[in-house]
Amino acid sequence: SHLGRLLAVTILLVGLGAIAYAATPAHRPGSGLAAKKDASKKDEPTISAPHAILIDAVYGAVLFERDADKMIFPASLAKLMTAEYVFHELKEGRLNLTDEFMVSENAWRKGGAPSHGSTMFASLNSKVKVDDLLHAVIIQSANDACIVLAEGMAGNEADFAAKLTQRARAIGLQKSVFANSSGLPDPGTKVTTRELSILARTIIRNYPERYKIYGEREFTWNKIRQQNRNPLLGTLEGADGLKTGFTKEAGYGLVGSATQHGLRLIAVVNGLKTAKERADEGKKLLEWGYRNFEPRTLFAQGQTIGAAKVYGGASGRVPLVAGGVVKVMLPKSGAERLIARIVYKGPVPAPIAAGQPIGTLKVWRSDHVILEMPLKAAESVGKGNLGQRAFDAVTEMMVALFRAGAERL
Repeated sequence: SHLGRLLAVTILLVGLGAIAYAATPAHRPGSGLAAKKDASKKDEPTISAPHAILIDAVYGAVLFERDADKMIFPASLAKLMTAEYVFHELKEGRLNLTDEFMVSENAWRKGGAPSHGSTMFASLNSKVKVDDLLHAVIIQSANDACIVLAEGMAGNEADFAAKLTQRARAIGLQKSVFANSSGLPDPGTKVTTRELSILARTIIRNYPERYKIYGEREFTWNKIRQQNRNPLLGTLEGADGLKTGFTKEAGYGLVGSATQHGLRLIAVVNGLKTAKERADEGKKLLEWGYRNFEPRTLFAQGQTIGAAKVYGGASGRVPLVAGGVVKVMLPKSGAERLIARIVYKGPVPAPIAAGQPIGTLKVWRSDHVILEMPLKAAESVGKGNLGQRAFDAVTEMMVALFRAGAERL
């Protein structure tokens, strides 16, 4: 019953040389541990977006953020969640690109030509293939296509939206909620800027073939040709996604991605006043990232990162490794002082199998978490002999008594 305390091994990374020191109760590094904040903001991008984030698409490292965890209205950026859910259902074989769904009167009136919003101009009572609906959602930001998909896959928008929220949790979006398929104004649809970047990263990494649709410049349906609404396409080197959004409540927003010199970045800006601001700010943020950052290796593949305490084992500690190379994005100006922590519930009871998930490596730059990566046991640890198990039991009992006494003080 004394097992399962949250512990951490703190690693100081100076000039990218890792030095491990004492295991401590886990907590977020404060100003005494994390690198001091820059004396000035001269290294930050000169953007005015009230909500923004820039991440590396491969490692998920955060290069810049501003008020990224506030719940905001996504407008059409919510269509990224609809697309991800459809991509997932296609991948799982529960849906086919050739499946056809009927354009109901509800979909036609709420999202079609009569709505005077973003639409693919699908004809009332016509049948449209999933493949065409996806292209309309992604390229034309078509509200009618979203509603047709929702009704075809779940019967109605409310049930489809519930599936979107459920799927959001499955891919790591802990706050975002969805009340419809399109992002049309609804108090029940809210997201965070950070989670929009996670969603974009999920789409890029999990569905590389489907993602290519985001880079297509136009789509024609019902003899009406419409251009891709992403302003980054053709104006920023390597830009190939993802989505724009606007409602009066949300302002103008953009989730954009580009690849330059083999490095993919994802930028999110929201709450802007004009479409031009949205385009300029998204482009500026991505350009700033490419100009100022580069990938640096913290730990090679298979390199021991630290160790976790073992309970009742033949060895008192088990070495921990990541699933591959551990890299972060750092300023080109030089090495930074970083703080890394291995956070795990421990002591970990033996026996332990090699490859068993143990904890998480978290890396901070200043006050920002720039990387989180799961860690696993590098080797197996069998059960200890009776003496070893007894010693560990007494140790844990003493720790528990000490903690109980400290809590009463």
